[in-house]
Amino acid sequence: MSTEIAAVDAEDFKGQALHDGEAIETSLQGTADYAALDALEMMLGRVHAEAKRLGVRNVTVDMRKLEFMNSSCFKTLVSWITDVQELPEAARYKVTFLSNPKLYWQKRSLHSLRSFAVDLVTITEA
Repeated sequence: MSTEIAAVDAEDFKGQALHDGEAIETSLQGTADYAALDALEMMLGRVHAEAKRLGVRNVTVDMRKLEFMNSSCFKTLVSWITDVQELPEAARYKVTFLSNPKLYWQKRSLHSLRSFAVDLVTITEA
């Protein structure tokens, strides 16, 4: 049974994070622009805190329905991955991004994020 960790339901941006066993499953959809920045920061902060508290090994971020993400919101992803990198090795968790191959910005941006943290980040086109 899944337990909700965080949910955001703004006009053009939606997100949800669920804890299920050894993993947290997060989904983002819509447009992550300046109007979504605070909500995204809150959501990822909550995901990180719960991942540490629960000792999960994997967090999946489904971005297949995320049409756009501006640089400010993308910086939030970078900051989150940095926070994971700064955890003691035994407490680190892996992050898998599910991307939409039809959205070219995702391929370019997520490839850069993966290069930043090859030991933690996996990109899966689905």
